[in-house]
Amino acid sequence: MEASDRIWIIGCDWWPRAYLRAELIERGHDAVGFITIRDAVITLTLGRARPPALLVCDLHGQALDRALARGLFQAGAPIIAIAGNVEADDGWIRGLPWAAFLRRPITIGAVADLVGRLTLPAAPSPGETADTPRG
Repeated sequence: MEASDRIWIIGCDWWPRAYLRAELIERGHDAVGFITIRDAVITLTLGRARPPALLVCDLHGQALDRALARGLFQAGAPIIAIAGNVEADDGWIRGLPWAAFLRRPITIGAVADLVGRLTLPAAPSPGETADTPRG
C-alpha cells in the first residue's frame, strides 16, 4: 500500500479516534475518521469518498448487526477490530473475518504499528529491483 492510500478509522469516542488519526498521519498515512459503522457503510455505498485500503474499527458503542457487518466487509479492505470485554465475549462478533482482533487495553502506538505492518508495500519479485517498472 502506498502512503497515499486511505485508512478509515471508525470510533464513537472522539479523543481516541483523533489520536489514532494524528499518529497515522504522522507516520505518513492518509487517515480519515467516522463516528459510526453506519456512517462508514453509507459512505461506502454512496461512493462519496475514496475507498479505504484498510479500516480500524473500535467496536465500543457501535451498533453492529449483520447488515452493517456485510456492508463493512464488502469494502474488500482488511479490517482491524478493537474490542472491549463485551464485544470480545460475543462469539458472533469475534467470528467475523477481521484482519486482526485487538482487545483493550491497547495503546494508540500498538494499533498504528499494526496498521504499518498490514500496509507494507509489496516486496519486489526475485530479480526485480525497487527501480524496475511493474506491469
